[in-house]
Amino acid sequence: MALVQRIPISSSTVRNWQQARTNSTPISCLHYNTASSSSPFTEKHSVERYQRDQWLYKAVEPTPPSTPSPSPFKDEVFVRENDIASQLPELKKLLAVLREKRVKGCKGGDCGPGDVYLVGTGPGDPELLTLKAVRVIQSADLLLYDRLVSNDVLELVAPDARLLYVGKTAGYHSRTQEEIHELLLSFAEAGATVVRLKGGDPLVFGRGGEEMDFLQQQGIRVQVIPGITAASGIAAELGIPLTHRGVATSVRFLTGHSRKGGTDPLFVAENAADPDTTLVVYMGLGTLPSLAQKLMDHGLPCDTPAVAVERGTTPLQRTVFAELKDFATEIQSAGLVSPTLIIIGKVVELSPLWPHCTKESSCLVETR
Repeated sequence: MALVQRIPISSSTVRNWQQARTNSTPISCLHYNTASSSSPFTEKHSVERYQRDQWLYKAVEPTPPSTPSPSPFKDEVFVRENDIASQLPELKKLLAVLREKRVKGCKGGDCGPGDVYLVGTGPGDPELLTLKAVRVIQSADLLLYDRLVSNDVLELVAPDARLLYVGKTAGYHSRTQEEIHELLLSFAEAGATVVRLKGGDPLVFGRGGEEMDFLQQQGIRVQVIPGITAASGIAAELGIPLTHRGVATSVRFLTGHSRKGGTDPLFVAENAADPDTTLVVYMGLGTLPSLAQKLMDHGLPCDTPAVAVERGTTPLQRTVFAELKDFATEIQSAGLVSPTLIIIGKVVELSPLWPHCTKESSCLVETR
C-alpha cells in the first residue's frame, strides 16, 4: 500500500518525519503537487494546441475532442493523414511568402539558406530555459515543437511567428521523422530562421543528432542550444545527486523504448546492474516490469531504491518511491502516465523525500 502525502518542504519537517519513522516498516511513497487537471505539456488533441496552430487550419477547421479515447492504429493513421492534408495549403502559402521575402531582400547579393536551431527546453519548468534559448525562440520565423515542450515555454514565442506541432506519442506520430527533416529543410532553404523545440536536451534521446546530420548534409547550418535534460532537472527537484562520493561513482542513461513496441527494453547489459551506478531510464513506463526483473536477474539487489517521476518540475509532478522489487507494482497502482522518468540506484535514498530512514539520508538532511 502506498503512502500518499503532499510534499512538505522544509528540512526540519523532513528530519522530524524521518526520525519518527526510524523503527517503522519500509513502504513505498507517493508524492504529488496540488494543481489543475490540465496537462502542462502539449498533448495530441489539446484545445490549447489547436488554438495555437489555428493558422494552419483555415481551409478545414478541426474540432478537437474534449476527452479523446485511445483509437485503433488505422484510425490514428487516418487522423494523422487528414491533419496533414488540412495543414498543407497554409504551409505552402507560408513557404511562398518566405521565399518572396528572401528574393526581395537579396537583390544584388547571394542569399544563403536560413539557420536551423535545435533548442532544448528542459523538463517543463520554463524558468529552467537558458537565456540563449529564450532569445532564439523569440526571434524565430517558424517553430516546430514536440509534445514535451510545455505550454508555458510556448508562451514565449513572438506573436508573428508560426508554430507547427510535430509531436509523437506511443502509437501516434503527427509527423514521421522523415517529414520533420523535410519541413526543416524546406523552410531553411526559403531563408527562414527555423527553431526545432524539444523537451529536455535535443541530443539526449531527442533524435537531434539525426536532424542535425540530415540538415548538414544538405548544406544547412545547424546550431544546437542545449537544455537541462530531464535526469538533471528532476533529480535536482527531488534532492537526488546522480553521483555521490562513496555511493555512486557513475550515472548511465537508458532508453526504455522497444523498437518493435514490445514489453522488453532495447538493451539491458549485465553491467547495467552495477550497484555503484545510477540508472536513469527515459520513456520506460511500458518496459519497466521487464527491465526491473532483468536488473535483479543480473544481480542488482531487490531492495535497491528507485523513484518514478511523472511530469517532473511542473505543477502536476507526481513521484513514486519504492524498492526495486515492488517498483513496477507501485507505479501501476499509482497510475503514472507518460512522461515519466525513472531513477534507480542507492542515491535515491539520499532524497529528503525517501520514506525509508537510512543513515545516508539522515546525514544529508542534517547538512542542509
